[in-house]
Amino acid sequence: MDYPGIGGTRNGEAPEGYARVLEEIYLGSGLPLYRRLADAILEWELQRRAGLRVRADSPRAVPGARVVSGFGVGPFRLNAPCEVVWAQEPAAEGLPQSAGFGYGTLPGHPARGEESFEAVIDAAGEVFLRVRAFSKPANWFYAAGGLVTRAAQRYVTSRYIEGARKLAAEGKSQ
Repeated sequence: MDYPGIGGTRNGEAPEGYARVLEEIYLGSGLPLYRRLADAILEWELQRRAGLRVRADSPRAVPGARVVSGFGVGPFRLNAPCEVVWAQEPAAEGLPQSAGFGYGTLPGHPARGEESFEAVIDAAGEVFLRVRAFSKPANWFYAAGGLVTRAAQRYVTSRYIEGARKLAAEGKSQ
């Protein structure tokens, strides 16, 4: 990994000079929703629901697992290799708590930095999706496309949020 502050998304810390993202979206309430969201996050489901092709060397996010997410079609597919730097499973009981993981970029990724996805349940039982990231372009080519790169990151983040909202809605009919 070629960026400072490895693991910083766990506590919301970012290195100087890196763009930051923090999105926290309310999804509903209750332990069943929290556990469903936590499992979806830890099993790469948010990436899939965001329209990314996911190839991971582990079915569940665990520290050291490598994953390549890709978007686009054919020769226009952009692959983004990452490694999980931290993961937190849901606790058996007790509120508040959170579960999820953070992964950092590897060589070949268009950015340098980290992104995390957490299911959060507060003391009142309200459930949130929290997405944190810090990044900067990996090289001059991606830096030159700054506006496009930032727009792509906002778009993918919005797709993560939409996927989490659909997941929350699916549970309401059960």
